[in-house]
Amino acid sequence: MIIKWISLAFIGLAGGLIVGCGLVAFLSVLGIIPRLTQISKTAKFITLYEWAIVIGSLLGGWAQLRDIHFQLTSLLLIPIGLACGIFVGMLAAALTEVINVIPILAKRIGIEGHLIIALMAIVFGKVFGSLFHWIYFIDH
Repeated sequence: MIIKWISLAFIGLAGGLIVGCGLVAFLSVLGIIPRLTQISKTAKFITLYEWAIVIGSLLGGWAQLRDIHFQLTSLLLIPIGLACGIFVGMLAAALTEVINVIPILAKRIGIEGHLIIALMAIVFGKVFGSLFHWIYFIDH
């Protein structure tokens, strides 16, 4: 029985380390923290950015292991959802910027002069698709 618990703890720790290393490698390859400090001109706070990511990752991982429910009003959920959407959008934009997906796609399908229209179509499609999902499918 003790071997079962030790091996379960080892597998859990190993899995957590792999996922954590993957997150750090992903953020390092994208260069999100240095780019964020460069754009916002807050290079003196880079250590705080790094600690915010570490603490946020730890608290997020801990919260997902627990069955935590918050009793929040709908008005408070709007800015929280907006912040989460902005984070996911910035992460997706950073990933596409690093691997140059959009310019390559525009060149291949021949819409190089209309790149801004293609970008706005992607943005509005994501916004309207998310709104449709949350408004229609949540109550059905």
